[in-house]
Amino acid sequence: MDEDGVATASASPQSPVSNIPEQHETTGLSVAGLENSTDVDMDCNVEDDDSRLQNDIKAQVEAEPGQHVSQTAELLSNPQQATTNPNPEPAAGSTEQPATPANPPTSAGPDYYSLFNNPPNLGWIRQVLFELKDSVEMSVDEFNTYWPFIDNVWVKQRSNSTKDGLTTTDYYMCRLRRPTCRPTQRRPLPEGKKPRKKQVREGNQCNVQMKVVKFEGAYSAVTISQTRRSSRTHSHDLDHIDKVKRNSGLMDFCRKEAEKGYLPSSIFAKFREEPEKLLAAGGKFFTVTDVRNVSAKWRVSHPDVKLKEHQGYHFQQGHGVVRTHGPLLGLPNGIGTAQFESQPARLQLPRSQLPPDALPFPTYSLDFLQPYLPRHENGRQFPFVTLTYASSMDARVSLLPGVQTALSGPESKLMTHYLRSRHDAILIGVGTAMADNPGLNCRLEGSGGFGGLGKMWQPRPIIVDPTGRWSADPECRLLRTAKEGKGKAPWIIVSPGANIQPAKVLRLKTHGGDYLRIVEYNQSWRLRWEAILRALGTEGINSVMIEGGATVISELLNPEYVDFVDSLIVTVAPTFLGRGGVGVSPDSKKDETGKAINALDPRDIRWQSLGKDVVLCGKIRGPPPAPILPGIEAVAQENVQGNAQENGHQNAQGN
Repeated sequence: MDEDGVATASASPQSPVSNIPEQHETTGLSVAGLENSTDVDMDCNVEDDDSRLQNDIKAQVEAEPGQHVSQTAELLSNPQQATTNPNPEPAAGSTEQPATPANPPTSAGPDYYSLFNNPPNLGWIRQVLFELKDSVEMSVDEFNTYWPFIDNVWVKQRSNSTKDGLTTTDYYMCRLRRPTCRPTQRRPLPEGKKPRKKQVREGNQCNVQMKVVKFEGAYSAVTISQTRRSSRTHSHDLDHIDKVKRNSGLMDFCRKEAEKGYLPSSIFAKFREEPEKLLAAGGKFFTVTDVRNVSAKWRVSHPDVKLKEHQGYHFQQGHGVVRTHGPLLGLPNGIGTAQFESQPARLQLPRSQLPPDALPFPTYSLDFLQPYLPRHENGRQFPFVTLTYASSMDARVSLLPGVQTALSGPESKLMTHYLRSRHDAILIGVGTAMADNPGLNCRLEGSGGFGGLGKMWQPRPIIVDPTGRWSADPECRLLRTAKEGKGKAPWIIVSPGANIQPAKVLRLKTHGGDYLRIVEYNQSWRLRWEAILRALGTEGINSVMIEGGATVISELLNPEYVDFVDSLIVTVAPTFLGRGGVGVSPDSKKDETGKAINALDPRDIRWQSLGKDVVLCGKIRGPPPAPILPGIEAVAQENVQGNAQENGHQNAQGN
């Protein structure tokens, strides 16, 4: 095959006839020629049928050059005319003989099939894996499915693994971190080899780095997150990197079709028939030259194969290979793939494919929560902490100790799951874990296990269990949810004296969970919350939603923890549970004179009705203190600089 698309039809039994050359004439350029008209012929042995057919087309153009334009317009408006009457009668008085009708190429394949096999929500997930605003956990199969479509963004740096071989960590940096062209001297090239055309990439260098942690166990998983030294955002967008380099997933679609023996421009024409799928796969800047490069590599080992067009496609002078059978699904002629303006595909969730316990995403506004949600703060040692619980009007959270009590209405329940999706972890005490057997996951549609990718929007369950009472039963909801891919396995916080059987440790770790030992105690010989939160921050947890139980919440409402708790979100249900119920309240507080005062006064209060419930939002942790004397540092720096200049002048005069 030549690089301009000149080739002959396949010699297969189902496809024995001619193939029309794709080279351009003086009257117009083919689609392939418009993309790159400087390619060089690689196959000069064109069959007699092709030569005769090319001469027929040339004879028609030379006989009636004026009529060619109108016929071309008719072909565009009625593509089937190209096959029913490809060679019109010559004009009266013409000495040219009617050209022999060209046999349209045939193929053993169906009239129409898609070149794409995009996984669900590919465009949206590519954007998520590009931005990496939050840690993304997915199954190994999901990682292997989606990674080829985003591998053009990242370059692998190094890899390491644990001694037991269960965990492997790969480190990547953005492809644009280093400059593309280095100012080095040109080395002499071998005889006959042409120098490569290097082009410096536009834009600033990007310092985004990430790590991919692969864990093998009862539920093998892959966790993708930014490293500590990484920049928060890229210095470029995803379109820019797609323009710089094509991803291997898209090129694999192209390679599979090229190996079937089709012409590059025919393959490119079929790609353009589905612009939304092409865009979702990262093909916004995909060109016919990309197809030719793939086809040329395959042709090196298959030089005798005669390339063909797809069934239903035909060469039209001045327009290249176009679809002549069935509907035209491609873009208008003359519009290149670099001019796509549509957005990547968003998440689409067929309700019938979701688990029965999936919850619909709230249709009402939750903007009132925005000021109280986790936010990034540079230099912060502890995670963002949100206290949230449901209470009756008499400040009770359950009817009796150890009795699970439903208080929230359906609207408040959706809000709770939305809050879970916005936090990295959800923390409870061991008493609540044993009494309620909770799942501690997010069941909103679009979250991991409910139509979303991997463990997306799923918080990490944290159980504070100083003595190791939690049983880690494989049939408990926490481990069963993790095994089903609907949530993450829990981390259990224990004290050094906790007696934990090795079988229990192994059972939890094979599900993706772990035990964290804290060695710091408070005056009551309880684990210090400061140490717990610091350990979670060290493990990459940036936000924690604390849901209970009553003992945990009451303790964190005490004044000594106001610097660790950021937000308070309480759902008040229109009911009374009675004096026998379990209440939530901080310890009493007195001033210096012994007079009783308020224990805690949240600030920035917001009340919001939600169905039959009322939601109270407030902030506990105070804002960072303002500078004592604004501008004092600037004045001090000016004085230091002035003294340095004065000393410099004195030294100069002394010399």
